[in-house]
Amino acid sequence: MLWKHNPTLEMLNASGHQTLVQHLGIEFTEIGEDYLIATMPVDQRTKQPMGLLHGGASVSLAETLGSVASVCLVDNPLETPIVGVEINANHLSSAKEGYVIGKVTPIKIGRRMHVWNIAIADEAGKNICISRLTTMVLSKS
Repeated sequence: MLWKHNPTLEMLNASGHQTLVQHLGIEFTEIGEDYLIATMPVDQRTKQPMGLLHGGASVSLAETLGSVASVCLVDNPLETPIVGVEINANHLSSAKEGYVIGKVTPIKIGRRMHVWNIAIADEAGKNICISRLTTMVLSKS
């Protein structure tokens, strides 16, 4: 297993309490050997004025998945800051309702830098967004 600790869905979901993660309705639903999956509703919190999933909401889901995955890789997650240093997103299709599902997998895991691939699809499996996130593991000062 890729993860340094044995993360649970309860632990991952509790980490977003009273944050943007909770506000957007992001919920972790699966922990795999080398991936995490989370869902996000397409509703009034995540749509843009034209009624489509807001690209910023997709990027928020992607950054949440990659950042939490990085936290699951450090020895002391409560004392090791993880920061995003770069994220990109290609918005491939739109979503108007239901949920989108994001899956994060590693591209490169280094001691100080992690690069993640995040694929976001709708409930039918149609690709909505592909994103890449780079996080940095900071040493505590």
